[in-house]
Amino acid sequence: MHSNKSSDDGVEKNTPSNNSIQKKKNKNKKNSTLKDLEKATGVSKSTISRVFNNPEKVKSSTLKLVKEKADELGYQPSRVAQRLQAGQGKAKVIGLIIPDIMNPFFAEITRGIEDVALKNGYALILNNSNENLERQQLCLDTLRMEGVDGIILPPVIEDDEYVKDLIENGLNIVCIDRVIKGAAVDSILSDNRKGAYIAVSHLIELGHHRIAYIGGIPSISTTKERLNGYREAFDDHDITVDEDLIFIGDSKQESGERLTEQLLKIENPPTAIFTGNNMTTLGAYVALNRLKVSVPNEIALVGYDDVPWAAALNPPPTVVDQSAYEIGRRSAEMLLSRIKNPESSTVKLMLEPKFLVRESCGAKMKNRV
Repeated sequence: MHSNKSSDDGVEKNTPSNNSIQKKKNKNKKNSTLKDLEKATGVSKSTISRVFNNPEKVKSSTLKLVKEKADELGYQPSRVAQRLQAGQGKAKVIGLIIPDIMNPFFAEITRGIEDVALKNGYALILNNSNENLERQQLCLDTLRMEGVDGIILPPVIEDDEYVKDLIENGLNIVCIDRVIKGAAVDSILSDNRKGAYIAVSHLIELGHHRIAYIGGIPSISTTKERLNGYREAFDDHDITVDEDLIFIGDSKQESGERLTEQLLKIENPPTAIFTGNNMTTLGAYVALNRLKVSVPNEIALVGYDDVPWAAALNPPPTVVDQSAYEIGRRSAEMLLSRIKNPESSTVKLMLEPKFLVRESCGAKMKNRV
C-alpha cells in the first residue's frame, strides 16, 4: 500500500507542519473586538481605526502599541468597514476577472497579481467570467459593489462598451492579454503577432508548407493577432496560405480535439499544426494520441502558451511562451500605480514572447522534408 507520508530523504528535519504553526498562532487568542482592543491599549476607537486605515496620521509609539496588542488578541479589522470608511482608491482591495478558471495560463497570471497585491497590503477578489459577456458584466457590477479600488481583466470582446463606460467614469481598470478598441486604458499585452510569426516561420524552415492553424475565440484580439502572424510568416516565405487549413475554435480542450481530428480527415492533411493556445494544444495531443499519430514523426506540433506540465507530455511541446506570471506581476504594479495616480497618462506595455524549442516540432530530427 502506498503512503502519502514523505521519506526522510530530501526533507528538512524539525520543520513544523502547517497545522502546528496554525495551532501555535491561534493559542490563547479569540475573535477579539474593537472594544477589546480599546480596553487593552487605552487608545480610543477612532485612533485605533486610524492605525489600520491611515497609519501615517498616528504617532509611531501609538502605532506600535496598537499593532502589538492587536496581534496578541488576534484582532482583525473588518475589511467591509475599512472599505466603507476609506472610499474609492483606499479600500486596499482589487478585483480580478479571468475568462477561464481552468486555464493554467490565467492561473499563473493570478499568482503574479496576488503576489504583488499581498506584498503591498491589498486583498484580491477573484471572479471567473467563463468567456461570457453577461457574466463578465455581472462580475464587474459585483466588484464595484464591493468597493474595490481597481480591476484587472482580459476583456471577453474587443468592442466592450460597458467596460469603456466604466473607464470613462473613473473606475481604475487594467486590461491584460487582450485589448479593448478605442479605450484609453492601461494595458499589458504580449506581442501575439510576433509570437505566431516566429512559430510558423520555424515550421516553414523545418520544411513544412502545409501548416494548419487552430485558433481560439474569434471575438478576442489574441486570436486575430495570432492569425495575422500566421499569415505574415507565409507571405514572407512566398508561400500561399491554404485557407482550408485554418480552423477557428473556442480556446477549449474539446475544440482542440475535435478540430485536430477534422484536419486529419481532409483529403490533403497538414504536415504540421500550430495551435492558438495551451488548452487547444492539449486537445490536439489528446486527439493525436487517440488516433495513434506520432508526433513529430508523422505530424509536427507547435503551440501558443507554455504550461507547467509540459515535461509530462510526450513529446514535450515546442511553444511560444508569454511569461504569464510576469504579465500578472506587472499588471498588478500598473494598477496600484493607477490607484495612487489616477490622473496620470495611460500606459500600454508590450512584452516580447519567448520561443521554447522542444521535441514536438521535430527540430531535432534530421532530414525533415
